[in-house]
Amino acid sequence: MDKVETQKLGSTSADGRQFRDWWQWLTLAALIVFLYYGILARLVQQWVNDPNFSHGFFVPAFSIFVIWNERKPLAKLEEQPSWWGTVCVALALGVLVLGVLGAELFLSRTSLVLLLGGLLIQFRGWAWFRALFFPWAFLFLMIPIPVIIFNQIAFPLQLLASQLASSTLAIVGVPVLREGNVLHLPVMSLEVVEACSGIRSLMSLGTLAIIYGYFLEPGIWRRVLLALGAIPIAVAANSLRIVGTGLLGQYWSPEKALGFFHSFSGWLIFVMSLALLFGLHGLLRASERWFAARKGRAAR
Repeated sequence: MDKVETQKLGSTSADGRQFRDWWQWLTLAALIVFLYYGILARLVQQWVNDPNFSHGFFVPAFSIFVIWNERKPLAKLEEQPSWWGTVCVALALGVLVLGVLGAELFLSRTSLVLLLGGLLIQFRGWAWFRALFFPWAFLFLMIPIPVIIFNQIAFPLQLLASQLASSTLAIVGVPVLREGNVLHLPVMSLEVVEACSGIRSLMSLGTLAIIYGYFLEPGIWRRVLLALGAIPIAVAANSLRIVGTGLLGQYWSPEKALGFFHSFSGWLIFVMSLALLFGLHGLLRASERWFAARKGRAAR
């Protein structure tokens, strides 16, 4: 009877601790929602209204999936809470205050990701933070970059896209005069505006390249190369879109080139970019097999 009663008391106390832990986590979650509700609402609104950052919806969903997928290895990790987490939390709250007082959305949104990292270190320890570093760092991709940085990236991409497009049009026999980011053709003029700079496809393709690498590529270096490869692929594909618009306007109709085709070609070029990304992955795998085979022959 004493053993049975002891077991019952132990079970009751364990249930009580578990219930108390749940209430603590719920209280903490409520505080985070209270602090960041307005910031998150504006962030989601920007995802909906700004095509440059519409990929933001996929970022937290993918991070949650990665954490769920790694739940068994995580359960084996030892919990060693660290007070360094408190320092990280204080830093995150300081960034939040600066962002709110300075009306800087980027800082306010970044503070949330920093806060999550600090809480993870505080309650689970550095081993858990290292294990979850990838999904945690991936969350930064959901935050739109500041306008001043966005413009610093977009304008050079506009010039690069116009240079590549004008060179390609000249190669295929279309007379073209380039003035900055404006292409003058015999029948029309094409202005490579910010939306045509390729930054939209670059950010979306880069995010998808990281997700693609996680699912289909076990090697860390090939994942990095796939993510980096998204940059030239997006630039080249967007230049082809401008070339296609110029060819259609030159040999068919400027109205049709700047109308339906220009709108539809954005989706077409993005699909082409994905195909090039798959091709790059296949090339990386083939090159690795070739080097492995060559090394095997040299060893014999």
